[in-house]
Amino acid sequence: MTDKYELEKWLWTESDFEMMGWHDSRVYAIAFSPEKFEIVFDIDYIFQWVHPKQDEKFFSFWVSSATLMFENTYDVKFDISSYSGGLEIDCIKREDVGSPKNAEYIGKGKEWIWTIECQEGEIKFRSAGYKQYVRSKPKLGGQTLELETREISFHRGTN
Repeated sequence: MTDKYELEKWLWTESDFEMMGWHDSRVYAIAFSPEKFEIVFDIDYIFQWVHPKQDEKFFSFWVSSATLMFENTYDVKFDISSYSGGLEIDCIKREDVGSPKNAEYIGKGKEWIWTIECQEGEIKFRSAGYKQYVRSKPKLGGQTLELETREISFHRGTN
């Protein structure tokens, strides 16, 4: 088991997409900022799965609270049905790269159709990319942080 996890960086973007994975990331809250064309998620992000020791049955995980904010977002569609009221990400996909209509204004030359596939359904939208702000140092434990020890937050800074 790894006793220490070195965080590579506190801010991740769409340029890091190929090396990121959101499988089993819990979503605690979603916020919309229509005037800024943003959709923001408060999540637990799993940085590393740790294989169990020989005498253990279960994996451990290095997990941090994070704010995942998609920029220049529009055409948002939700198809979610949650029996328990929870929301957990299975994966995030991007496809159909194109040029944003307002590329000069936003300073980005690409946008994608993003699909956030969850255990409970999917969220789909167009966006020019994302910023994921890591809000706390990764902690070793279960797949999620305990709600009692974390705040619901959309803070866009890093530790």
